[in-house]
Amino acid sequence: MIIYFIATSRQPFSNCAHDENLALDICEGIRPKMNELEVPECYVDLMKKCWNSNPDNRPKATEIAELIHLFHESYVPNSHLLTEEKNQQHYDIEKQFKKAEEYKESNTILLEERRQSPTHPQAVYTSQLLFSYTIDLPKYSECLECEI
Repeated sequence: MIIYFIATSRQPFSNCAHDENLALDICEGIRPKMNELEVPECYVDLMKKCWNSNPDNRPKATEIAELIHLFHESYVPNSHLLTEEKNQQHYDIEKQFKKAEEYKESNTILLEERRQSPTHPQAVYTSQLLFSYTIDLPKYSECLECEI
């Protein structure tokens, strides 16, 4: 969700109540909607991996750090230190970021309107215990397979 916020400048699920229904929906696979044109493909891929319902399939923190470092490196002009394969990878990533930036620049009004849309009164973005939401989840779903 952090990468989602960084990439879109929007809070996830801001248009709905943050309650047991949302927790259940997330367990059943619902994810925040995004316009993939405004986010580099490499970010979208990383977000989707982090959102995998099976925790064993999510990237480890070290993998995420390496990918973010790679994204950052793509803007550093050290091409003389890179192999041809790495150079191509950096070029592809840089191209994805530029494409997303171009989209954002040509759609600033639309994106600003989306960012300023009202937040649901029961949307919560401060730390809190989820126990009050998750304690009743088993009664809603007998085959709840994801871990919260």
